[in-house]
Amino acid sequence: MLARIFPLLVLLGSAAVLNAEPLTFDAALAAAERDSPDLAAQRAAIAAARAASRAAGTLPDPRLAVGVDNLPVTGADRWSLDRDFMTMRKVGLMQEFPNAARRRANVDESDAMIAQSEAERRVHLATVRTSAAAAWINVWYAQQRLSLLAELRGENELLAAQVQSQLLANRGAATDAVLPGQEAADLADRLDEGRAGLAKARAGLRRLLGPAGDEPLAGEPPQWNVDVAQLRPHVHAHPELAAFGPQIAGAQARIHAAEAATRPDWGVELAYARRAAAYSDMVSLQFTIALPLFRGSRQDPLVDASRLALQRLEAERSNMLREHTETLDTQLADLESMGNRLERASSQKLPLAQQKVKLALAGYQSNRGDLAAVLAARREWLDARWAELQLRNQRDVLATTLHYSYEETAP
Repeated sequence: MLARIFPLLVLLGSAAVLNAEPLTFDAALAAAERDSPDLAAQRAAIAAARAASRAAGTLPDPRLAVGVDNLPVTGADRWSLDRDFMTMRKVGLMQEFPNAARRRANVDESDAMIAQSEAERRVHLATVRTSAAAAWINVWYAQQRLSLLAELRGENELLAAQVQSQLLANRGAATDAVLPGQEAADLADRLDEGRAGLAKARAGLRRLLGPAGDEPLAGEPPQWNVDVAQLRPHVHAHPELAAFGPQIAGAQARIHAAEAATRPDWGVELAYARRAAAYSDMVSLQFTIALPLFRGSRQDPLVDASRLALQRLEAERSNMLREHTETLDTQLADLESMGNRLERASSQKLPLAQQKVKLALAGYQSNRGDLAAVLAARREWLDARWAELQLRNQRDVLATTLHYSYEETAP
């Protein structure tokens, strides 16, 4: 039985591998948005705010009143419901009518809560997209660095064979025999470092995507054209700053609600009273009105507190605007510096390092140079290429952060 099942399991496993979808940049972001607990919580918050808004501005529930009026408690008719002509069994309905300003403020506050929930979702969405994009980019560049080291290891094996040929032809120093081995050990150390870096990058991607974070990557990192002229004037479009708009609208609505409490509310009660059979039943109608006579100690302090809460929010927004302006200026300066350094690396440093390797190798092969110079030149080229990959990694992560923080939300 096991002999039959085992090949089937192997076949199914192979099919699963073949059907695995490569993980593109866009697919990674979509998976992160779909599986994010933060975004799920924000969706629930928006739904809750919308559900609560249906009750905003509506009248309070009516109240049912049931009771007995004028029940005798002394004398011959005590506790009797039908012997005294004044005794009445009463049932009534009462309805309160808050003033229009209070109800309108309640609607405005409810609308602000919906807008605030949606703004908070945009904050979390930008965070999720930025984190997933950075994690995908880090994995991609970790793979590039590992591929570079693997390529150099293959070249080192060819160089070792050339060294043996040189030694057999009585060329070169005797110490040349050990130099390729030392270089191979150094490359092995860097390969271990590269594998560890890739494992860490995969762990970061897996934290955001789950098992999909282990899928092979497809495609290349996007190259965003960061428009500096567009970003600087619209720094307030950052989701964290934009979220202050609904918060301030909600604070203003609470001010209006507190001010509306200084105006009287009113109510109405309609009651039907039944007396003994010998007497007529009665109907009563009465109106009530609130009397805010002590505003100085009751309503006005609440109005003042609401206004101070609004001032606090405006001050916090102003402070955060300054912080984001500073951060944006710093990021744009870093982005410009990275672009200049990458331009020099591709146009000057790497071509010169590659030329130095060729010259050193040609000198060694013609017996006019030593092997140590060749290996030193190769290490310089490796360091320059490694630094360029790391700089590209940082530049792409920074450009992606700016894109999802500002460009997607700017007018």
